[in-house]
Amino acid sequence: MSDYMFMLESHLSADQRRVVGEVQAAATQANMNVFLTGGAMRDMLGGFPIVEIDFTVEGNALKLAQTIAKKAGAKIVSQDDNRKIARMVFPGAVQAAIGMARQEKYSKPGAKPSVKPATIHEDLRGRDFTINSIALSLNPASRGLLLDPNNGAGDLEHKELRAVSNYTLYDDPIRLIRLLRFKVRLAFTIGERTKMQYDNAREAKLEEHIPKPDLLEEFRHIANEPNCADVVRELANEKLLSLFSSTLASEELTFPGLQKLQKARQAVPFGIDLHLEPMGLFLFFLTEELSSKDKAAFAKSIGVSKKELDQWQKLEAKAKKLERDLKSPKLQRPSKVYLALIDAPGDQILFLLAHSQQRIVHDRIKNYLQKYLPSAQEVTDKDVLATGTKPGTPKFDKAREQLILTKLDARPKKVPPPEPAPTPGPAPVLARKA
Repeated sequence: MSDYMFMLESHLSADQRRVVGEVQAAATQANMNVFLTGGAMRDMLGGFPIVEIDFTVEGNALKLAQTIAKKAGAKIVSQDDNRKIARMVFPGAVQAAIGMARQEKYSKPGAKPSVKPATIHEDLRGRDFTINSIALSLNPASRGLLLDPNNGAGDLEHKELRAVSNYTLYDDPIRLIRLLRFKVRLAFTIGERTKMQYDNAREAKLEEHIPKPDLLEEFRHIANEPNCADVVRELANEKLLSLFSSTLASEELTFPGLQKLQKARQAVPFGIDLHLEPMGLFLFFLTEELSSKDKAAFAKSIGVSKKELDQWQKLEAKAKKLERDLKSPKLQRPSKVYLALIDAPGDQILFLLAHSQQRIVHDRIKNYLQKYLPSAQEVTDKDVLATGTKPGTPKFDKAREQLILTKLDARPKKVPPPEPAPTPGPAPVLARKA
């Protein structure tokens, strides 16, 4: 196993590792070259959590995605027929994207690009930023081979954002916002030439050419950022919030709600996945200070889906029931708190952590996130197999749960204090020789 494959596996959850194996096997069977690319490689090499696994194939990506969806029980949640990209959700709430290696050409800023199939090397040379233009081969003959034609790994090491070409921001102006989002998320500096390109693009007002669907997709990425408040503040400072909604731009925004949400999201330990649907949560705190009329205008202008609108408008009412459950005096033992929260939606948990006025609710959620969930993850399949149950059966899952509950409620063993060392007596008196 190459060092990069070892690094990858150490960064992936068990569910993510399973998805990588399924996609790799399906691509091999279809005689397609497949590579791990984009954000997954950036986050792996940069030491950040891998949120979405990006695959690029040399061949028919949409057909491969459909095949994998049938075999692996995954769902295709969106599809770009022009760029040939399918975004998917696998069992275990693993998010992944499968796209065709391609070249894109733009007739004018913000125009729909003409797309044609390409090799992986051509694909990487046409990406937005160097840190997103790294690939790892998952093919049997070259598994673990790193492809980095734009020295993205070096820019990751130097913590610098650099555009792949002199036309990166002109071709697709949504990259202006993406650049700022990465700057805030990664705490990187923007390279000098890329900063000049950004300033020139802003002077030419190229942000006005960003298509509405691209703005909405970028808005969803912002909603999913752990430091979403800092990203919104950066956009406000750059006078770019008006692109999303004139309602936001016309208000004197205050950020205490978003700051509370950001603090709540950052309270989730690394490696803990709450299976969060973040859009409704983000919209609630972003618009908390707006009137009902302005909220309605904002929802219309941003173009959110009905599902996202429902998540936003019904979040507080749904979270109230969970809040009542968490205040119950019956939840004295850690196992009871664990059972009350393990099946609760992640957006409701974070809503209460950011919004509830009940101290006991805060304490129980923090204990769940920082103590009980990490402790539950220590129970391995090997431990469950030792109970004599068969994997993949309801009894196996029940045995795992029982081991977790017993572990959470077990009192820590008291270590007896060390026995004190014997006190030395007085020195013996020696008889003097005559």
